[in-house]
Amino acid sequence: MAGALEDAVKAGLRGWTGRLAGEGLEERLRHLSRPENEYGVDPFGFSLDYTLSAVAPLLWMYRHYHRVKVTGIQHVPAGRVLLVSNHSGQLPVDGAMIGVAMLVEADPPRATRSMVEKWVPTLPWVFTFMARVGQVVGTPDNCKRLLRAGEAVLVFPEGARGLAKPYAQRYLLQPFGLGFLRLALETDTPVVPVPLPSRDHLHFGEPLRFSGRPDDDDGVLEQEVEQVRASIPGAAGPRPDGAHERVPATRA
Repeated sequence: MAGALEDAVKAGLRGWTGRLAGEGLEERLRHLSRPENEYGVDPFGFSLDYTLSAVAPLLWMYRHYHRVKVTGIQHVPAGRVLLVSNHSGQLPVDGAMIGVAMLVEADPPRATRSMVEKWVPTLPWVFTFMARVGQVVGTPDNCKRLLRAGEAVLVFPEGARGLAKPYAQRYLLQPFGLGFLRLALETDTPVVPVPLPSRDHLHFGEPLRFSGRPDDDDGVLEQEVEQVRASIPGAAGPRPDGAHERVPATRA
């Protein structure tokens, strides 16, 4: 009985995805399937079949609530890429909108593998959902494995500081960690900035490529990290006088 109900819910959500996504998209997404184990998931827990059902509510939000406008998505190169964005607080809606954009706007569609905080696996049910739709615990080894497999990996270098922002400061840019740049250098991966001045406008910037050693001193890497941070237009962090600039929220 429970199995039949689960199948009916999945089928209903799958149909909703198809209606929202438009004709032909589901077939285009077929190439996103990954080698699966006996449980029907890839080594990190991703399932395309699960994703096509689970994405329906997020796709509705993308189309009808936030009415997201996407620009520059043609800048995302084929193959491995690091998408670098800023958090807007504790709820990861912005990351979800980036993931939906990569599914329905990119040509060909891409599955986005987001790096999540190490404490997320302690959340019952939530982590299972996140793993099935492609999210991965953000360790350097996990990120390197995904990049070497040609994946699009989404990172938020503000880290926990970005998640801790109160609502009124949701678009104030916090300092970036250096880990993403070390990974980009080690795997020769381009970096595409995806600034979030608001949830209804996503802009994918032009790829940034860096040369150097991944084990360089922090002081050397900080200059290049600041170049990425500066490419988030409108998002400003602490000024030298200790004040903050407010990020202007723009609507599409």
